[in-house]
Amino acid sequence: MRADAQRNYDLVVKAASEAIARDGAYASLEEIARSAGVGSATLHRHFPTRWSLLQAVFRGCVRNLAARAGDLLAAPDAHDALTTWLHEVTAYATTTRGLADSLLNEPPEESDACGTMLVTAGEPLLRRAVDEGSIRPDITMADLMILANGISLAAQPIGATKAAQLLTYAIQGIGSADRREAVHKGR
Repeated sequence: MRADAQRNYDLVVKAASEAIARDGAYASLEEIARSAGVGSATLHRHFPTRWSLLQAVFRGCVRNLAARAGDLLAAPDAHDALTTWLHEVTAYATTTRGLADSLLNEPPEESDACGTMLVTAGEPLLRRAVDEGSIRPDITMADLMILANGISLAAQPIGATKAAQLLTYAIQGIGSADRREAVHKGR
């Protein structure tokens, strides 16, 4: 990318980040272009769809969450590692306007999409928890991401604390029967 094109790209992503934080995933593209100091054609040349712009805004943070999943693979308790990561994803999606909505509505054919990156990153955590018997084997990482993002979206008006509480309830429900019994008995 030429230097001026890279500068315009960076200006659009910065303006979009600010607009999405303020107005959510459906922030005005015209306002974003105006804030970036570029024309609408320049915005659309770099980002032909709203979807591609959202991906650029969220990709860096999603990469950090994906890396965190890799770090948690070394944790001694697979259930705790998966739970910790899902709480981190949910907290980030709850406090980042537009992310949960974007992840829930991303096209399934996008192999480098943020949601796909998170599913791929979380899959080893889920497999470990299933293998240790703490999570039911019929649960998929795609299911867990829909659950986490749905909770994030619903809890945005009331905050991350409520999202964490709701996610905890949901995770208790997807645990294996043995895990639920142990939690119920206080073990």
